[in-house]
Amino acid sequence: MAKQGQTGDQGNKLEGKNLEGLTVAAREAVNATAAGKGLPPVHLWNPPFCGDLDMRIASDGTWFYMGTPIGRPALVRLFSTILKREDGKHFLVTPVEKVGIRVDDAPFMAVEMLNETGDRGRLLRFRTNVDDWVACDSGHRLRFKMADDGGLTPYLHVRADLWAKVTRALYYDLVDMGEERVVDGEPMFGVESGGEFFAMADAKQVRDAL
Repeated sequence: MAKQGQTGDQGNKLEGKNLEGLTVAAREAVNATAAGKGLPPVHLWNPPFCGDLDMRIASDGTWFYMGTPIGRPALVRLFSTILKREDGKHFLVTPVEKVGIRVDDAPFMAVEMLNETGDRGRLLRFRTNVDDWVACDSGHRLRFKMADDGGLTPYLHVRADLWAKVTRALYYDLVDMGEERVVDGEPMFGVESGGEFFAMADAKQVRDAL
């Protein structure tokens, strides 16, 4: 992978060559996983670090390579399956190499939500921008972070310390179905899914804001 200090045509050629090689390696890893079904076991792979790749995931979920959006959804989907987070940094990992990439916020976006009813009551299922469906429950929790505008930004745990930022439109849907409950002796406003209650904010603050 491209190392720091490589510039000009040599660096560009190296980037292009390695992206192609990474794509091939990623496809081989995916195809070797249960005959192409399911996600590759990236948590079991510990290959050598090969440097940082000029790849970035923007805060809106768009993937960029060398400053240009990756316009092929199938390629974005492929790379998303070999994404791994370690010590707060994101990497693309195959059995033989690991390269660092930049992530502005969360690597995924939750862009669609289904409100279903199951054995434990309401179950919210979210679709990410790479077409993964995630059921919100104790293993895939919602957390809420204070946004720059003073509001809240929800995040959904997808897998292995990888999170999806929930779109603003879906956030409003979560607020509409929210309710007050007492959590650790304090009234909190939040939403239930999969038998769990995910607190958004202090209930009094929510009432005062309405």
